[in-house]
Order: sequence, then C-alpha cells, then structure tokens
Amino acid sequence: MPQDIITKVKTAKSASIPLASVPGHVKNRALTAMASALDSNREGIIFANKRDLVAAQRLVETGRLSKALVKRLKVDDSKIDEMIAGINDVIKFEDPVGKTLSALELDTGLELYQVSCPIGLIGVIFESRPDVVPQIMALCLKSGNATIFKGGSEAAYSNRTIFDILVNAIESTEGMPHGAFALMETREEVNEMLKLDEYINLIIPRGSNEFVKYIQDNTRIPVLGHSDGICHVYVDSEADMNRAIDVCYDAKVQYPAVCNAMETLLVHKDIAEKFLPDVGKKYNEAGVELRCDNRSFSILKEMGFLKAVLHATEEDWRTEYNDLILSIRVVDSLDEGIDHINRYGSHHTDAIVTEDKSNASRFIDLVDSSSVMWNASTRFSDGYRYGKGAEVGISTNKIHARGPVGMEGLLIYKYVLLGGGNRVADYAGANARKFTHRKLNVNLADKMARD
Repeated sequence: MPQDIITKVKTAKSASIPLASVPGHVKNRALTAMASALDSNREGIIFANKRDLVAAQRLVETGRLSKALVKRLKVDDSKIDEMIAGINDVIKFEDPVGKTLSALELDTGLELYQVSCPIGLIGVIFESRPDVVPQIMALCLKSGNATIFKGGSEAAYSNRTIFDILVNAIESTEGMPHGAFALMETREEVNEMLKLDEYINLIIPRGSNEFVKYIQDNTRIPVLGHSDGICHVYVDSEADMNRAIDVCYDAKVQYPAVCNAMETLLVHKDIAEKFLPDVGKKYNEAGVELRCDNRSFSILKEMGFLKAVLHATEEDWRTEYNDLILSIRVVDSLDEGIDHINRYGSHHTDAIVTEDKSNASRFIDLVDSSSVMWNASTRFSDGYRYGKGAEVGISTNKIHARGPVGMEGLLIYKYVLLGGGNRVADYAGANARKFTHRKLNVNLADKMARD
C-alpha cells in the first residue's frame, strides 16, 4: 500500500485524539475562521470550479458524465453563501462532545455516566459536489472527528482549493491540532482507503447508486448512507386537489437531480380521472416525461402533451431517474399504495397527500422509510431543512443513525464509572450488597469541576 496514504491516515488518526478534547469555544473560533476564509477567497474558488466545469462538459459530450452530476458540480457566489451559512449554523450549536446522556447511581458512592464522544476517524467519499467539503468538515470539527476526504476527479480543482482554504484556517487557529483533516485525490487511494479498517471508524459515501453500492461491497469499515433515492408521493382519495398538485409538482420539479426528489407518483383510482390531467399539464409545462401504468396512460395519452407519455415497465418502479422523468401508477387503495412503496422504494422518503387523518396515520405507521411526509414535499428531507445546520448524508440504515444525518450521526458515547475502590466481589455471595440503580440528575462535567 502506498506509504503516503498510510501516513495521511495514521496522522489523522493520531490527531483525532487531541481533537476529541478541544474545548467548544476553540472549535467555534476555527469554524469562524473557516467561514471568513471562504468569503475572502471567492475568486479563487470560482476560478478553480470553472476549470472543473470545462472539463466536465467535455465528459458530458462524450457520455462519460451525466448532466445531473454537472449541475451538482457548479459553484458560484450563491453556493459559497450557502457554504458559509451552513458553517455559521454549526457555530450556533452547543458543543455536542462530553454531554451527559444519562446518569445512574449503582450504589452509594458508585455512579455511572453515559457521555457523548466523537466516533474518531471518518472517511468521506463523494462525487461531484464541492460543497460537501465545508459541510462535513464543519460538522466533523464541531463533533471532534478527524476526517479523510476523497472527492470525484470531476471536481478535483474545486475540492483541492476549498480544502486547502479551510484546513489553513483551522490549523491557524490556536489550540487546534494539525493533520486532523486530509484529502485523497486518486481512484487508487479510495481502494486502499477502504482496506484501512484498523484506523478508519466510519465511511460516509455520497454519490450515485452504483458508487455507494461499490463502497458498501468493498470494505469492512461500517458504512453510513443509502444507495438509492426512490421516493414516492401517494395522492389519497381524500386529498385536496390544489394541495396535491403543489406537493407533487415541487417533489418532482423543484430540483429533480437529488435523492429526495419524487420518482414515482401513486394516485388513488377514485380521484385519478380528475387529478392526473391537472397535474399532467403542470408536468408537461416543466418538460417532465411521464411513464405510466395502463390506467394512468389511458387518462393521459389523449392530452396532447409536448413531452412523451410512455408505458411504464417493471424496471421503472425500481429506477431513480435524477431527471425530469416520472413514473405514475393508479392504485385501488391506500394499502396497495403502501405495499408498492415498501416493495419498490428505497426506504428514503415517501409522502401522502390526504385530508383524512386516519389514512395519514396508517401511512405513517406502515411505510418503512427514514422520512415520511404528510401533505408536504419529499424535498424537505434534508439536514439543513431539518434544522441540523448541514448534513453528512442521508441514511436508510436502521442502526446508529437514520434519515438526514447531522452532527448526532457523528457521535457515539462512552460509559464513565466513578467509584471509591468498589469491588464486584462485594455484590456476590450470601451477604451481597444490593445495587440501588437510582437515576441521577447530575452532569458529569459539573461534578468533575466541583469535585
């Protein structure tokens, strides 16, 4: 294995130890320096990004890169403003490290504390989006985690420029360790990185389905993320038509190239004849291609749309388009809609539009997804919109973290037991002492400061 990869990873692993104990006010100073550095280096960032965009356009023309990835690649002043806003939101959060999650008296003079702590060293592997670098670096810094970044080659200039600006700001802040953040830049480094389970505690991949599946299949390191973003909106028989049109249009059209955009629209048979022509006109105006089951096709085929109305195949129900393409199915009941979502969906984000509370409750209870919406667009499934400041990714896992993952997904906990020479032997045998197991309302940090 190339020695420079090992060196980078070992250095970051070593730096993760002091980083875990950096006080909150020092981390906030470093975050402030990061935001200021982005603001004062706009021209250099945009220049580097233009170099990537020129190269990316050539890849699109030869079919080696999708237009969706190019959209995610672009950085302008507005995108830099968003990066800065995300960092400033993270600054506002209280320090998440060292928080007492629970406290329990095991016996008089023997107290057990559950305390939040960083995961350690995290590997972030992503495609196309340079704004991932400040997002995740801010969250990892605040949560005390060292991080190895690996971006796609299509964003190489942008990633290196932004990374260098941010790391220089961090390491120029007094009290911050050096080497906690590193950038890898070649495909070979990814494959070697995936072998380093001795050092790296968690991998977070951000990219296409194939990309995430490759990461999941080629490492023993735990992976936090999702491979597919096949999201649904089910329009119930009791839906308000105007509300349904607004939600369904936003979920598909507002930004189709992302994982929380709707890919399949399910419509109850009782309102299909009324609803589909109205929403179909809106989709047609936006240039959406519709792929329909037999019933929705029979309703929409005579509309004279400019864009194609095609017959859906079985594969369409399993496809994440990331484009202005939508599959449509008419269902006979709420339960049929739920069954379709649980069968074909990716457990990411799914929504119901209805005025019937009992139908909404059944949908919420039975749809097995990390985010479930009632009368709201699937596009709300996002760390920033969920008030997390920024997100490290969206997870469909059922362990550790689920849904849009913010800082809480970068933390674990340790148990701290405070005693006075206590022995397990005293709690065994005929005259054993009894555990009290009494809950305490005590903060460990406060106790350590007092005592």
